Amino acid sequence: MRKITVAKSAGFCFGVDRAVQMVYNELEKGTKVATLGPIIHNQDVVNDMESRGARIIDSVDELMPDETVVIRSHGVGREIYEQIERKGNRMLDATCPFVSKIHRIVADKTKEGCIVLIAGDRNHPEVQGIVGHCDENCIVFRDDFELNDIFQNRENFFGKTLAFVAQTTYNILIWEKCLKVIPEDAPDVVIFDTICNATDARQTDARELAQQSDVMIVVGGRHSSNTVKLYEVCSRYCKTYHVENSEELDTLMLPDAERIGITAGASTPAYIIKEVKTKMAEIEKETIQEEENFQELLDQSFKKIHTGEKVKGIVVSVNNTEVVVDLGTKHTGYVKFEDLTDDQSKKPEDIVSVGDEIDLVVIKVNDAEGTVSLSKRKVDEQAGYETILKAKEEGTVLEGVVQHIVKSGVTLSVLGVRVFIPASQTGLPRGAELDQLLKKKIEFVIIEVTEGRKRAVGSIRAVQNARRAEERAKFWENAEVGSVFTGKVKSITSFGAFVDLGGIDGMVHISELSWKRLRHPSEVVSVGDTLEVYIKELDKEKGRISLGYRKEADNPWTIFMSNYQIGDVVKATVVSITSFGAFAQIIDGVDGLIHISQIADKKVENVRDILSVGDVVDVKIIDINEEEHRISISIRALLEEQAEDAE
Repeated sequence: MRKITVAKSAGFCFGVDRAVQMVYNELEKGTKVATLGPIIHNQDVVNDMESRGARIIDSVDELMPDETVVIRSHGVGREIYEQIERKGNRMLDATCPFVSKIHRIVADKTKEGCIVLIAGDRNHPEVQGIVGHCDENCIVFRDDFELNDIFQNRENFFGKTLAFVAQTTYNILIWEKCLKVIPEDAPDVVIFDTICNATDARQTDARELAQQSDVMIVVGGRHSSNTVKLYEVCSRYCKTYHVENSEELDTLMLPDAERIGITAGASTPAYIIKEVKTKMAEIEKETIQEEENFQELLDQSFKKIHTGEKVKGIVVSVNNTEVVVDLGTKHTGYVKFEDLTDDQSKKPEDIVSVGDEIDLVVIKVNDAEGTVSLSKRKVDEQAGYETILKAKEEGTVLEGVVQHIVKSGVTLSVLGVRVFIPASQTGLPRGAELDQLLKKKIEFVIIEVTEGRKRAVGSIRAVQNARRAEERAKFWENAEVGSVFTGKVKSITSFGAFVDLGGIDGMVHISELSWKRLRHPSEVVSVGDTLEVYIKELDKEKGRISLGYRKEADNPWTIFMSNYQIGDVVKATVVSITSFGAFAQIIDGVDGLIHISQIADKKVENVRDILSVGDVVDVKIIDINEEEHRISISIRALLEEQAEDAE
């Protein structure tokens, strides 16, 4: 019994289907349509369009003033867009999103100074369109043999980066061979995977089916590049025939084969594939067993979908306002930005990429136009709500960006769920401005969930408290007298400054802030200052930590002892006067006493008769009491020495 199998991915791809539907939609409206070249490489479809009034033109110059020009899925170069703009006609761009992606890549790379190497047929309209976006800084090669010849003149690439792209319908097997041709010591090379995933799937399915078949029938236009590629792929494994429609089967002398496979190019409508299958059944007049229920696959493209239904879609294009998805039905799916995410800080391309499979909910179906409005946000909201519930139960710390400031707190959206954080839970001091949290990334925990409205209440303070508790525990576990810390001044009192050591506070007494006498700690430090401190005393039971700040190296007495000795003559500034003498500052923080008997070489009744506060005098160090930090200095000793020298 003969078995006929239809490849899973045979027939129209998204890009072709989109282009065909755009033309038919315009024709149904009564629009005068002109396609720039055949809309697809399938004569049956092209003939049908022409019978409905569509006109095929070869150049923009042929456009009539009232015609709408359609750019086919193969795409065109920049120059064609400019010509249409100058002509002034309305334009519909049906360029396949995968082809448009290549246009953007080559335009960017040539602008960067790269040499673009394009794998494909230089006479194919898609390749010609790609070249039209390269500023002529490109090379087209057909296969691995041509690429090998190109690398023979490698001096042309000196100092250049090579960017490789491939025609969307390029033969995958040959592409793999081309990649092996690139020398390991070649200059900088960037390779972009631009073979359409539908092409990849179609060729892979065809190859696997050909390996299991005695004969393969490839259905598609003679000039269809991807159909020709399918023929080449299948021919490697079994006898293969290329037909455009079911009528050509009559001219074939099919061999006696038990296993026959059928595949079709991206430009082949489902009804032509079905006609080929039916025709073969009539010719053979035998019961046909199919591994795949083709009718079911065919009906799938016309499957009804309903509002509220959950569906899966493949992302086929992304722009700044919406995402287009393939649902595997006759409909084209659209996800507007507001239905993609509620995070206004992101762009669509930050969330999804071409080729991604995503879960969606149907919002609205328009069978007349063949479109479906979809929402990813609603799916994310449900999944996010379940995550939020779990986070509350487990006390999980979540992250989010504050989006709005409201009267009594702040709000943000996490995984599609609105989270409100009351002012009392923000971790800010009472009365602080909440605006400082706007657009900031924060950490919080869920403390309450409103199930009916799918909203939650969060707390930043709870996270901060938990962190501080951890830090305090860690501090007491490792802290010891002499340990050095860097902390910020948190508050100041009349008797000292409190320093945050990371979750726990310690106090620097006013006497420890400076070697000078201070009236108030603010003379030395301010709130927010960063200090390097060390632990002087610890009282774990009371949770008290005494800190030291002033350093021995800055001790004025240490500095004095290192630089001065008895007998040195120095300049000193009188800082105070008493009945028994005057105190004069030798260096900052170190004073010496000029006893009344050492002020002059005569008897002095009143110190103020000779000295005043602020006077700078020359003195001689006559005694140093290191233990009591006392210094005796003398003006008289210098006067007597001067008198002796004079005699």
